[in-house]
Amino acid sequence: MYLHLGQSVVVPYRDVIGIFDLDNSSYSHLTRSFLERAEKAGRVVSVSGELPKSFALCKKKGEEPMVYLSQLSSATLKGRMEGRGFE
Repeated sequence: MYLHLGQSVVVPYRDVIGIFDLDNSSYSHLTRSFLERAEKAGRVVSVSGELPKSFALCKKKGEEPMVYLSQLSSATLKGRMEGRGFE
């Protein structure tokens, strides 16, 4: 099964570590620091030209984790994972 993150970006469910609301999670200095380091390392992908509402942390086996910024809310992405995904 795959999770559609926005635009034409999909990731396998097995690669998704977590889905986070950007507004709530960015209050923590640890999250902000993590996102800054990921961006400097080139591991942040924006899947839309709009203001992001959430981010998904994904990791393929043997690779560094990637951060996908999505214009979709974390609740929408969660709903897609819970039953409306596609194979």
